[in-house]
Amino acid sequence: MIKIYSPASIGNVGVGFDVLGAAIAPIDGSFLGDTVTILPSKKFNLINKGTFSNQLPIDVNNNIVWKCWDYFCSFLKKNLPITIILEKNMPIGSGLGSSACSVVASIIAMNMYFNNPIQKTELLLLMGKLEGKISGSIHYDNVAPCFLGGLQLIINNNGIICQRLPIFKNWLWTIAWPGIKVKTADARTALPLQYSKDICIEHSRYLAGFIHSLYTKQPELASKLMNDVIAEPYRIKLLPNFLKTRQEIQKIGAIGCGISGSGPTIFSISDNLQTAKNIKKWLKKNYLKTHQGFVHICKIDTIGTRKIG
Repeated sequence: MIKIYSPASIGNVGVGFDVLGAAIAPIDGSFLGDTVTILPSKKFNLINKGTFSNQLPIDVNNNIVWKCWDYFCSFLKKNLPITIILEKNMPIGSGLGSSACSVVASIIAMNMYFNNPIQKTELLLLMGKLEGKISGSIHYDNVAPCFLGGLQLIINNNGIICQRLPIFKNWLWTIAWPGIKVKTADARTALPLQYSKDICIEHSRYLAGFIHSLYTKQPELASKLMNDVIAEPYRIKLLPNFLKTRQEIQKIGAIGCGISGSGPTIFSISDNLQTAKNIKKWLKKNYLKTHQGFVHICKIDTIGTRKIG
């Protein structure tokens, strides 16, 4: 038996549309992600458990974990009879890399169970392809941090898919999922097909400046440069009262705020615990829309996917 945990992630990290992603971990030590367990079997079985297992497709062939197993078998050109237990603890369509959690945990669990026949770079390519089957295009801003941990810059050039960026260890990332769903495909449809030259220049300036400020250890500058001019202006309509929410948590003391991935989860950044607690309290009262919604104070998960059993 082998059990693998994969953490939630913040795609885009506001300023880096499709090229930045950060793995996150609640500071209370709880898990925020999916787990996959592999057991020996004479035939393939998939067992769904967990808080959000009721959101999964009824037809097993439409389940991303089955697709991972099928793709893994095709890649190795073998039929691999196993039982997979998916603990689906991440809500689908939350903007926290839910599909990436399932993909990464499944691929790593199977690879480890069968004595690591696939190397790390090949694994990441495989994960990107499987994630692309859900979102409609290959992108790594969730699977890379989910797999490798940390804050990842997606390069995808010259054989290098991503590289880890420095982080500010005192930053606390408060994430709030309101309990409603936004499909990645719908969030991408909301974006324009073309952008003006001025917007492209502005985006480049913010992203380059943000990365520069990480390497030169300028947290105040980094927080001021976390502006999303590519997706946020067009996705606001998909989120409940985002502009008012941002304004209120900035009053409380947030030094940054943005949409996590495609939304509707939002994240805020603070540099002290009391501010983070005050933001959490406000978000629980004002941003959550259903009883399933949640708020967590997190730090960057520097480990990524790991074996827990």
